[in-house]
Amino acid sequence: MRGSRLPAGGENVLQTIRGKRAAAEASGIKLLDLSIGEPKGAALLSARQAAAAAVMSEDEAMHTYQYNASPGVPNFAQRFIQVHVKRDFQEGDVDYLAMPGIKPMLGLVPLACGCGNQPLTVATTTDPGYPIPADWCGYHPYATNYALSLNPGNEFRFAPDQIKDGTGLIMMNYPHNPSGQVATEGWLRQICQYCSDHDVRLFNDAAYIILSHGPESLCLSDIAPDYPDLSWTEAFTAAKLIGNGTGWHVGAMVGSSDFVGDFKEVKGKTDTGFVAPMAAGVVAAFETDMESIYLVKEMYRSRLGLLAKILTGRGMRLALEPAAGFFTLWLAPDHAFGQKVESAEHFNFMMIEETGMVGVHFPPYVRYAVCADVAAMSDEIDAAFEKAQVSYD
Repeated sequence: MRGSRLPAGGENVLQTIRGKRAAAEASGIKLLDLSIGEPKGAALLSARQAAAAAVMSEDEAMHTYQYNASPGVPNFAQRFIQVHVKRDFQEGDVDYLAMPGIKPMLGLVPLACGCGNQPLTVATTTDPGYPIPADWCGYHPYATNYALSLNPGNEFRFAPDQIKDGTGLIMMNYPHNPSGQVATEGWLRQICQYCSDHDVRLFNDAAYIILSHGPESLCLSDIAPDYPDLSWTEAFTAAKLIGNGTGWHVGAMVGSSDFVGDFKEVKGKTDTGFVAPMAAGVVAAFETDMESIYLVKEMYRSRLGLLAKILTGRGMRLALEPAAGFFTLWLAPDHAFGQKVESAEHFNFMMIEETGMVGVHFPPYVRYAVCADVAAMSDEIDAAFEKAQVSYD
């Protein structure tokens, strides 16, 4: 018999918002879309030109499967990782792996920790947070997931005492989506020491590290090699590095040889690697056009400041000022449009229906991204929150 074989109500918040956004637009509502964090427009010209030349190349290595290596772009992973990491790795400190972005690889992380044939307890930074790691754990029958509580009080950085006994893997995301908070040296050392002492594997999704605002933001890779017994990996993506162009699924992983080795085995059986010409374009951008990358970073930082000014001017309260990325996270108000707000979802849906302003609710917060041109929308955004008349008890 035909029909879904999945549990009912299984969509995540990002899918919910995409559906709500489409329904609102179909009903004639003009959207102010600050919801999904997907940079708009084409990638940097330097990346596109180099990718075009690579596509036209007759070199067989540029057109074959890349698997766990990158014959079309030699040493891509090492070159790409070094753009993001402040420290220089010593021979034998780490192993590398080229990969097609981060999102499709997240489901392989628990598998590389053995969840295909034995129970695995996984802690994720999904309360609030990017839901995909928890979603993947939900699809793995031997993986049990719990979320580490993050809030303004702990600056959206969990403490070692929140990690439950028996945890085998932590999947974290710093700089953090949706709060924009970063990993600092002191905090990373606490987490690395705990995981080393308790035999917990540690994974970080560092998608937004290139969009950090200050030097206090560090990669896991900057600190983890100081802990020789720590089993760790960190993943990076080109999607934020080359301006726009989130469709450029190119990335790399670095980490301890044991963890990366297990990941290579799983990935080698399930994946054929990235598209080499896109990787060639990415290399051209970070090796010849870092000035443009920095300009994109400053563009997002400027937009964050403008959006914060507009919303705080209309009574909204930031959860915490972002230190990276292109997200702002706001406490859902207690009242709006002359009525009591029941939840962050309720507020977000009211804003969509009454003003066209689209965010993503991560209870008790609402996230607004600045991938769109905030300056061009500023008057309409201001008018939307003027209409809402938000207040807090």
